[in-house]
Amino acid sequence: MGVKLSTESIRYIALFESLTGANVKDCLIYDDKIVFLVRKGDMGIAIGKGGINVEKAKEIIGKRVEILEHSDEPVEFLQNLFRPVKVKVNIVEKDERRIAYVQAPAQYKGLVIGKGGKNINKVKELVRRHHDIEDVIVK
Repeated sequence: MGVKLSTESIRYIALFESLTGANVKDCLIYDDKIVFLVRKGDMGIAIGKGGINVEKAKEIIGKRVEILEHSDEPVEFLQNLFRPVKVKVNIVEKDERRIAYVQAPAQYKGLVIGKGGKNINKVKELVRRHHDIEDVIVK
């Protein structure tokens, strides 16, 4: 299951990798921000001391920059995507489809879903691309 990257994504990834030294596995482009998915363990170098790399990238790209950490383990991957909110994840196979049920503390449900479903849609796209999970349902 390979991730297909657009030319624009590839350019952003090359730029971010050269700025930070982090290994980028995926990149999502939105109107207001760019989301980079870095290799497990590369979060620290991606952010940089005091957030310097994120700031530099933001300045050069001209959009907000969000960095998320990859994991080959689907449950850990989902937990990484919702950080800093601590969520419980349960992945269920139903009719040959994989669905992730995410339980978030009540006070953080809005944050988990995001304004207009922005956060949950980003998460759904990433788990579809990296773990073949068809849907993410927040409980």
